[in-house]
Amino acid sequence: MPDARRILDANANRAREALRVMEDGARFLLNDEPLTRDLKALRHNLRTALEGVNLAGARDTPGDVGTSVTIEAEMDRPGTRDVLVAAGKRLSEALRSIEEFSKTIDPAVAHATEQLRYRGYELERRLVVAMPTGRQPQWRLCVLVTESLCTHQAWYEVAARALEGGADCLQLREKSLDTGELCRRAERLLELAEPTGAHVVVNDRIDVALAAGAHGVHLGRSDLPIDKARALAGDRLFIGASTSTVDEALAAQRAGADNCGIGPMFHTTTKDKPLIAGPEAVGRYLAHDPSLPPHLAIGGITPDTIHAVVEAGARGVAVSSCVCGAKDPAKVATMLIEALGSVRT
Repeated sequence: MPDARRILDANANRAREALRVMEDGARFLLNDEPLTRDLKALRHNLRTALEGVNLAGARDTPGDVGTSVTIEAEMDRPGTRDVLVAAGKRLSEALRSIEEFSKTIDPAVAHATEQLRYRGYELERRLVVAMPTGRQPQWRLCVLVTESLCTHQAWYEVAARALEGGADCLQLREKSLDTGELCRRAERLLELAEPTGAHVVVNDRIDVALAAGAHGVHLGRSDLPIDKARALAGDRLFIGASTSTVDEALAAQRAGADNCGIGPMFHTTTKDKPLIAGPEAVGRYLAHDPSLPPHLAIGGITPDTIHAVVEAGARGVAVSSCVCGAKDPAKVATMLIEALGSVRT
């Protein structure tokens, strides 16, 4: 009966190559030291697990009938995330093959490889979740629609006027409405936004966002953890996170956030925040790492205060009372967009 050592040798190479690709992604694309360290450890552990199997002389590259077998999809890698997704799949496939065929040579190696495969699954998840999908655009103006702040017009009229003024995202922010009414309002915002191409996000409630068919959900620090939300939503929703520091933004990205709300920029009557991050927080965010997700500066931003945020480099802002409470929401939205006009997205 043919020996399985050629199979083990080939798949050991595949697994090590896949791990090196994943490690490079964690190291150079994400600057994620813990993930880089864990991937490197798995690569070394795999080498140790196979030390008891004599693979010397097993390789026969010239005689390998598979070297000339290729498919078009192997060359299809539109972006770096796709490269890492493919490497993760290659790793799990290679480890499974090692595990199965090593049972015919050394069951202890099979058992060790099984444990490495489980670790590989988790590392693949961490890497892919942390890698930006590139799906979400950098919004310019997100208007948080809250009925109690709409002092001159009905909430849906404010939303419509904000869209007229150039808002490219509407966020439904209502803390006390029942689930059914929240869902109906989300659907109404989607109807308003659809002709303009703007996106609709639901604050806090991932269930409502999914049920209504919204584009995203925004989660605060006391809401469902981002990794749990990502597990529920998959890629069906953009997931936003509230952050004040670069460390919080990094943690949100690693958990699966598509965008970060940075703030508060200034004191605001909408929320009582003892710590003001200030416009300089935007500068720190942008200077730290170009791989961080799109952002929205938030908190006390008005046509009078936005210039300091723009000077700090903000490419997008989120506002509430200055648009919702305006007599002319479209005009205020336009003023905010014009202030952002010189910022490159």
